Amino acid sequence: MDKYSGQKSAVHYLHPPIDPFDQRMLDVGDGHKIYLEQSGKPDGVPVVVFHGGPGGGCSPAMRRYFDPQVFRIVLFDQRGCGRSLPHASVEDNTTWHLVRDIELIRRELEIDTWYVFGGSWGATLALVYAQAHPESVLGLILRGVFLATQSELDWFYGGGAGKFWPETWARFADLIPEEEQGDMIAAYHKRLFSGHLPTETKFAKAWAQWENALASVYSTGHGGDSPGDYARAFARLENHYFTNAAFLERDGQILQDMHRIAHIPGVIVQGRYDMICPPASAWALAKRWPNADLKMIRNAGHALSEPGISAELVRVMDQIAEDGGLG
Repeated sequence: MDKYSGQKSAVHYLHPPIDPFDQRMLDVGDGHKIYLEQSGKPDGVPVVVFHGGPGGGCSPAMRRYFDPQVFRIVLFDQRGCGRSLPHASVEDNTTWHLVRDIELIRRELEIDTWYVFGGSWGATLALVYAQAHPESVLGLILRGVFLATQSELDWFYGGGAGKFWPETWARFADLIPEEEQGDMIAAYHKRLFSGHLPTETKFAKAWAQWENALASVYSTGHGGDSPGDYARAFARLENHYFTNAAFLERDGQILQDMHRIAHIPGVIVQGRYDMICPPASAWALAKRWPNADLKMIRNAGHALSEPGISAELVRVMDQIAEDGGLG
Protein backbone atom coordinates (compact mmCIF):
# COMPACT_ATOMS: atom_id res chain seq x y z
CA MET A 1 0.00 0.00 0.00
CA ASP A 2 1.26 3.47 -0.88
CA LYS A 3 2.24 5.62 2.10
CA TYR A 4 -0.42 8.20 1.22
CA SER A 5 -3.40 5.95 0.44
CA GLY A 6 -6.02 4.11 2.48
CA GLN A 7 -7.97 5.07 5.57
CA LYS A 8 -5.48 4.62 8.38
CA SER A 9 -5.26 7.10 11.23
CA ALA A 10 -4.01 10.52 10.14
CA VAL A 11 -1.09 10.13 12.57
CA HIS A 12 0.27 7.37 10.29
CA TYR A 13 1.17 9.91 7.62
CA LEU A 14 2.66 12.68 9.73
CA HIS A 15 6.31 13.37 10.40
CA PRO A 16 7.57 12.54 13.92
CA PRO A 17 6.82 15.01 16.74
CA ILE A 18 9.36 17.79 17.20
CA ASP A 19 9.88 20.55 19.73
CA PRO A 20 10.27 24.24 18.85
CA PHE A 21 13.72 25.79 18.86
CA ASP A 22 12.20 29.23 19.41
CA GLN A 23 9.12 30.31 21.39
CA ARG A 24 8.22 33.90 22.23
CA MET A 25 5.47 36.42 22.75
CA LEU A 26 5.60 39.14 20.10
CA ASP A 27 4.15 42.57 20.80
CA VAL A 28 2.19 43.53 17.67
CA GLY A 29 0.71 46.76 19.05
CA ASP A 30 -2.84 47.78 19.93
CA GLY A 31 -2.40 46.06 23.30
CA HIS A 32 -1.99 42.61 21.67
CA LYS A 33 0.81 40.10 22.15
CA ILE A 34 0.83 37.00 19.99
CA TYR A 35 2.41 33.61 20.60
CA LEU A 36 5.06 32.74 18.00
CA GLU A 37 7.18 29.63 17.57
CA GLN A 38 9.70 28.13 15.17
CA SER A 39 10.63 24.48 14.74
CA GLY A 40 12.46 22.29 12.25
CA LYS A 41 15.60 23.48 10.45
CA PRO A 42 16.62 27.03 11.46
CA ASP A 43 18.04 27.80 8.01
CA GLY A 44 15.51 25.65 6.15
CA VAL A 45 12.78 26.48 3.66
CA PRO A 46 10.38 28.81 5.50
CA VAL A 47 6.72 27.84 5.81
CA VAL A 48 4.16 29.69 7.92
CA VAL A 49 0.99 28.00 9.15
CA PHE A 50 -2.32 29.87 9.49
CA HIS A 51 -4.73 28.14 11.85
CA GLY A 52 -8.49 28.10 11.41
CA GLY A 53 -11.41 29.63 13.21
CA PRO A 54 -10.89 32.56 13.49
CA GLY A 55 -10.01 31.73 17.05
CA GLY A 56 -8.79 28.15 16.75
CA GLY A 57 -5.14 28.60 17.73
CA CYS A 58 -2.18 26.53 16.59
CA SER A 59 -1.20 23.11 17.97
CA PRO A 60 1.95 20.95 18.10
CA ALA A 61 0.38 18.54 15.56
CA MET A 62 0.61 21.27 12.92
CA ARG A 63 4.41 20.95 12.95
CA ARG A 64 4.13 17.37 11.74
CA TYR A 65 3.05 18.13 8.17
CA PHE A 66 6.59 19.22 7.31
CA ASP A 67 9.93 17.43 7.12
CA PRO A 68 11.90 19.05 9.98
CA GLN A 69 15.16 18.34 8.15
CA VAL A 70 14.02 20.60 5.30
CA PHE A 71 11.53 23.19 6.56
CA ARG A 72 11.74 26.11 8.97
CA ILE A 73 8.22 25.88 10.42
CA VAL A 74 6.59 29.04 11.76
CA LEU A 75 3.41 28.78 13.83
CA PHE A 76 1.57 31.54 15.66
CA ASP A 77 -1.69 32.13 17.49
CA GLN A 78 -3.70 34.91 15.89
CA ARG A 79 -4.92 37.81 18.00
CA GLY A 80 -7.17 36.88 20.90
CA CYS A 81 -6.79 33.09 20.84
CA GLY A 82 -4.49 30.27 21.86
CA ARG A 83 -1.68 31.67 23.97
CA SER A 84 -2.03 35.18 22.55
CA LEU A 85 -3.15 37.99 24.84
CA PRO A 86 -5.58 39.45 25.73
CA HIS A 87 -7.55 36.21 25.51
CA ALA A 88 -10.86 36.23 23.60
CA SER A 89 -10.47 39.93 22.81
CA VAL A 90 -12.06 41.36 19.67
CA GLU A 91 -10.69 44.86 20.17
CA ASP A 92 -8.44 45.88 17.27
CA ASN A 93 -8.93 42.40 15.87
CA THR A 94 -9.72 42.36 12.15
CA THR A 95 -8.45 40.58 9.05
CA TRP A 96 -6.26 43.57 8.28
CA HIS A 97 -4.72 43.58 11.74
CA LEU A 98 -3.81 39.91 11.16
CA VAL A 99 -2.31 40.64 7.74
CA ARG A 100 -0.19 43.35 9.35
CA ASP A 101 0.86 40.94 12.13
CA ILE A 102 1.95 38.33 9.57
CA GLU A 103 4.21 40.79 7.81
CA LEU A 104 5.61 41.85 11.18
CA ILE A 105 6.42 38.21 11.95
CA ARG A 106 8.11 37.76 8.57
CA ARG A 107 10.30 40.82 9.10
CA GLU A 108 10.99 39.93 12.75
CA LEU A 109 12.29 36.51 11.65
CA GLU A 110 14.24 38.05 8.74
CA ILE A 111 12.47 35.87 6.17
CA ASP A 112 12.36 37.19 2.59
CA THR A 113 9.71 34.85 1.19
CA TRP A 114 7.87 31.82 2.56
CA TYR A 115 5.31 29.17 1.79
CA VAL A 116 1.90 29.79 3.31
CA PHE A 117 -0.06 26.79 4.61
CA GLY A 118 -3.62 27.27 5.88
CA GLY A 119 -6.97 25.58 6.17
CA SER A 120 -10.56 26.77 6.55
CA TRP A 121 -10.29 30.33 7.92
CA GLY A 122 -6.54 29.83 7.56
CA ALA A 123 -7.09 29.43 3.81
CA THR A 124 -9.14 32.64 3.77
CA LEU A 125 -6.39 34.51 5.57
CA ALA A 126 -3.72 32.99 3.31
CA LEU A 127 -5.50 34.24 0.20
CA VAL A 128 -6.12 37.72 1.61
CA TYR A 129 -2.51 37.95 2.81
CA ALA A 130 -1.13 36.81 -0.54
CA GLN A 131 -3.30 39.31 -2.40
CA ALA A 132 -2.00 42.08 -0.14
CA HIS A 133 1.65 40.94 -0.21
CA PRO A 134 2.24 38.73 -3.26
CA GLU A 135 5.95 39.52 -3.19
CA SER A 136 6.28 37.67 0.16
CA VAL A 137 4.71 34.37 -0.94
CA LEU A 138 6.54 31.45 -2.58
CA GLY A 139 3.41 29.33 -2.83
CA LEU A 140 0.08 28.55 -1.16
CA ILE A 141 -1.02 25.21 0.25
CA LEU A 142 -4.70 25.44 1.19
CA ARG A 143 -7.19 23.05 2.76
CA GLY A 144 -10.98 23.23 3.16
CA VAL A 145 -11.46 26.50 1.29
CA PHE A 146 -13.58 29.24 2.87
CA LEU A 147 -13.95 32.45 0.84
CA ALA A 148 -15.83 34.42 3.54
CA THR A 149 -18.87 35.04 1.34
CA GLN A 150 -22.42 35.58 2.54
CA SER A 151 -23.59 32.46 0.75
CA GLU A 152 -21.11 30.33 2.71
CA LEU A 153 -22.27 31.84 6.01
CA ASP A 154 -25.90 31.30 4.99
CA TRP A 155 -25.12 27.65 4.27
CA PHE A 156 -23.61 26.94 7.66
CA TYR A 157 -25.57 29.29 9.92
CA GLY A 158 -28.79 29.59 7.94
CA GLY A 159 -29.88 25.96 7.96
CA GLY A 160 -28.27 24.59 4.78
CA ALA A 161 -25.91 22.21 6.53
CA GLY A 162 -28.65 21.61 9.08
CA LYS A 163 -30.72 19.82 6.43
CA PHE A 164 -28.11 17.06 6.48
CA TRP A 165 -27.78 17.12 10.29
CA PRO A 166 -31.25 18.09 11.55
CA GLU A 167 -30.81 16.71 15.06
CA THR A 168 -27.45 18.46 15.46
CA TRP A 169 -28.83 21.71 14.04
CA ALA A 170 -31.74 21.52 16.46
CA ARG A 171 -29.35 21.41 19.44
CA PHE A 172 -27.66 24.55 18.08
CA ALA A 173 -30.80 26.43 17.04
CA ASP A 174 -33.16 25.54 19.85
CA LEU A 175 -31.09 27.51 22.37
CA ILE A 176 -32.33 30.62 20.55
CA PRO A 177 -35.94 31.87 20.73
CA GLU A 178 -37.83 31.08 17.52
CA GLU A 179 -38.32 34.74 16.66
CA GLU A 180 -34.52 35.23 16.54
CA GLN A 181 -33.65 32.11 14.56
CA GLY A 182 -33.76 33.97 11.24
CA ASP A 183 -30.28 35.36 11.98
CA MET A 184 -28.35 32.90 14.08
CA ILE A 185 -25.09 34.84 13.88
CA ALA A 186 -26.77 37.94 15.33
CA ALA A 187 -28.63 35.90 17.95
CA TYR A 188 -25.46 34.23 19.16
CA HIS A 189 -23.60 37.54 19.02
CA LYS A 190 -25.99 39.02 21.58
CA ARG A 191 -25.22 36.18 23.98
CA LEU A 192 -21.50 35.74 23.27
CA PHE A 193 -20.96 39.41 24.07
CA SER A 194 -23.48 39.71 26.89
CA GLY A 195 -20.86 40.59 29.51
CA HIS A 196 -22.10 37.68 31.64
CA LEU A 197 -19.39 35.01 31.66
CA PRO A 198 -21.63 31.96 32.33
CA THR A 199 -23.94 32.98 29.46
CA GLU A 200 -21.03 33.64 27.13
CA THR A 201 -19.48 30.27 27.97
CA LYS A 202 -22.75 28.36 27.54
CA PHE A 203 -23.39 29.74 24.08
CA ALA A 204 -19.72 29.52 23.12
CA LYS A 205 -19.74 25.81 23.83
CA ALA A 206 -22.88 25.36 21.73
CA TRP A 207 -21.31 27.36 18.87
CA ALA A 208 -18.14 25.25 18.97
CA GLN A 209 -20.09 21.99 19.24
CA TRP A 210 -22.11 22.76 16.10
CA GLU A 211 -18.94 23.26 14.05
CA ASN A 212 -16.95 20.42 15.59
CA ALA A 213 -19.81 18.00 15.03
CA LEU A 214 -19.65 18.50 11.27
CA ALA A 215 -15.87 18.51 10.85
CA SER A 216 -15.35 14.83 10.00
CA VAL A 217 -17.01 12.66 7.41
CA TYR A 218 -17.12 9.99 10.12
CA SER A 219 -18.98 12.21 12.60
CA THR A 220 -21.82 10.89 14.74
CA GLY A 221 -23.27 14.40 14.96
CA HIS A 222 -21.87 15.15 18.41
CA GLY A 223 -19.17 17.78 18.71
CA GLY A 224 -17.91 17.01 22.20
CA ASP A 225 -17.54 19.45 25.07
CA SER A 226 -14.75 21.99 24.46
CA PRO A 227 -13.05 23.62 27.47
CA GLY A 228 -14.84 26.85 28.36
CA ASP A 229 -11.86 29.17 27.82
CA TYR A 230 -11.10 27.69 24.40
CA ALA A 231 -14.75 27.71 23.30
CA ARG A 232 -15.26 31.30 24.39
CA ALA A 233 -12.29 32.60 22.38
CA PHE A 234 -13.19 30.44 19.38
CA ALA A 235 -16.86 31.40 19.32
CA ARG A 236 -16.41 35.10 20.08
CA LEU A 237 -13.74 35.56 17.42
CA GLU A 238 -15.61 33.57 14.77
CA ASN A 239 -18.83 35.42 15.48
CA HIS A 240 -17.05 38.80 15.48
CA TYR A 241 -15.47 38.12 12.10
CA PHE A 242 -18.63 36.66 10.57
CA THR A 243 -20.77 39.53 11.89
CA ASN A 244 -18.43 41.85 10.01
CA ALA A 245 -18.17 39.79 6.79
CA ALA A 246 -14.51 39.07 7.61
CA PHE A 247 -13.83 42.82 7.27
CA LEU A 248 -13.57 42.50 3.49
CA GLU A 249 -14.55 45.45 1.35
CA ARG A 250 -17.15 43.57 -0.70
CA ASP A 251 -18.84 40.17 -0.93
CA GLY A 252 -16.86 37.90 -3.23
CA GLN A 253 -13.71 39.99 -2.89
CA ILE A 254 -11.26 37.09 -2.75
CA LEU A 255 -12.38 35.57 -6.05
CA GLN A 256 -12.61 38.99 -7.68
CA ASP A 257 -9.00 39.76 -6.71
CA MET A 258 -7.44 36.45 -7.77
CA HIS A 259 -5.74 38.18 -10.70
CA ARG A 260 -3.32 39.65 -8.15
CA ILE A 261 -1.89 36.22 -7.32
CA ALA A 262 -2.61 34.24 -10.49
CA HIS A 263 1.15 33.79 -10.96
CA ILE A 264 1.72 32.24 -7.51
CA PRO A 265 1.71 28.42 -7.52
CA GLY A 266 -0.68 26.64 -5.20
CA VAL A 267 -2.35 23.42 -4.16
CA ILE A 268 -5.94 23.18 -2.91
CA VAL A 269 -6.78 20.07 -0.84
CA GLN A 270 -10.53 19.75 -0.44
CA GLY A 271 -12.71 17.12 1.20
CA ARG A 272 -15.43 15.92 -1.16
CA TYR A 273 -17.98 15.76 1.69
CA ASP A 274 -16.96 18.91 3.55
CA MET A 275 -20.13 20.08 5.33
CA ILE A 276 -18.56 23.23 6.79
CA CYS A 277 -16.92 24.58 3.63
CA PRO A 278 -18.58 22.82 0.67
CA PRO A 279 -16.38 22.01 -2.36
CA ALA A 280 -18.09 24.60 -4.57
CA SER A 281 -15.80 27.28 -3.11
CA ALA A 282 -12.63 25.30 -3.83
CA TRP A 283 -13.86 24.64 -7.37
CA ALA A 284 -14.64 28.33 -7.95
CA LEU A 285 -11.22 29.29 -6.60
CA ALA A 286 -9.41 26.80 -8.84
CA LYS A 287 -11.19 28.18 -11.92
CA ARG A 288 -9.81 31.66 -11.12
CA TRP A 289 -6.30 30.40 -10.33
CA PRO A 290 -4.43 28.94 -13.33
CA ASN A 291 -1.37 27.97 -11.26
CA ALA A 292 -3.33 25.98 -8.68
CA ASP A 293 -3.78 22.22 -8.55
CA LEU A 294 -7.10 21.14 -6.98
CA LYS A 295 -7.01 17.83 -5.12
CA MET A 296 -10.53 16.62 -4.29
CA ILE A 297 -10.25 14.00 -1.54
CA ARG A 298 -12.91 11.32 -1.59
CA ASN A 299 -14.42 10.08 1.67
CA ALA A 300 -13.20 13.18 3.51
CA GLY A 301 -14.88 16.03 5.33
CA HIS A 302 -13.44 19.30 6.60
CA ALA A 303 -10.96 18.51 9.37
CA LEU A 304 -7.21 18.75 8.96
CA SER A 305 -7.04 15.39 10.72
CA GLU A 306 -9.11 13.53 8.10
CA PRO A 307 -6.78 10.70 6.96
CA GLY A 308 -7.04 11.43 3.24
CA ILE A 309 -6.53 15.15 3.75
CA SER A 310 -3.54 14.67 6.08
CA ALA A 311 -1.98 12.20 3.66
CA GLU A 312 -2.32 14.55 0.69
CA LEU A 313 -0.96 17.57 2.57
CA VAL A 314 2.09 15.60 3.74
CA ARG A 315 2.58 14.32 0.18
CA VAL A 316 2.48 17.86 -1.21
CA MET A 317 4.97 19.18 1.34
CA ASP A 318 7.28 16.17 0.85
CA GLN A 319 7.15 16.83 -2.89
CA ILE A 320 8.12 20.47 -2.34
CA ALA A 321 11.02 19.28 -0.16
CA GLU A 322 12.16 16.86 -2.87
CA ASP A 323 11.67 19.13 -5.90
CA GLY A 324 12.67 22.42 -4.29
CA GLY A 325 9.37 24.12 -5.07
CA LEU A 326 5.77 23.90 -6.23
CA GLY A 327 4.90 23.26 -9.86
